[in-house]
Amino acid sequence: MSMEDLSSVLWRERELLETLLFKLEVEQLVLASGRTRWLAPAAREIEDVLENIRQTELLRAVEADAVAAELGLDPNPSLQQIAEASEEPWRTLWLDHRSTFAEVSAEIQTMAENNRELLTSGYQAAQATLLSMSEEPGTYTAAGTAVTERRTSFVDRSI
Repeated sequence: MSMEDLSSVLWRERELLETLLFKLEVEQLVLASGRTRWLAPAAREIEDVLENIRQTELLRAVEADAVAAELGLDPNPSLQQIAEASEEPWRTLWLDHRSTFAEVSAEIQTMAENNRELLTSGYQAAQATLLSMSEEPGTYTAAGTAVTERRTSFVDRSI
C-alpha cells in the first residue's frame, strides 16, 4: 500500500506546485498592472499555498520512508533512488513525477525572480516619487538606490 500512498501524495504535491505557479502569475499581473490594492491578498494566497506545500512535503517524507523500507533502501531516499529500486510501472511513474517537479520548480523560480524584480522597481519608483515631493530631492547611486543629500534647488518654491 505504501507505493499507492506515496503516489497520491506526489500527485497532491504536483497540484500544489501548479497552484503556486498560478498564484505567482496572478501576483505578477497585479504588479505589472500597478493595482497595488490587490498585492497583499495575492501575497497571502501565495503564503497559504506554500504552507500547504510544506505540510504535503512532510507527508511525502513519511511515505517515501515507508516505500524505502519496502524496497530495502535507506531512509530519506530521493525519487531517483526509489525509481531505480522499483519495478515497472512504478519506475516510470516515479521518474515522471521527478521530471515534472524539476520543470515546475524551474518555472516557479523564474516567476518568483521576475516578481521580485517588479517589486523592487515598484519600490524604487515609489521612493523616487516620495523624494520628489520632499524638500530634499535625492539622487541615485550606481546600484539604483536613492540617496538623499541636501542640494540647491533650481525651482523657486515661493511662487
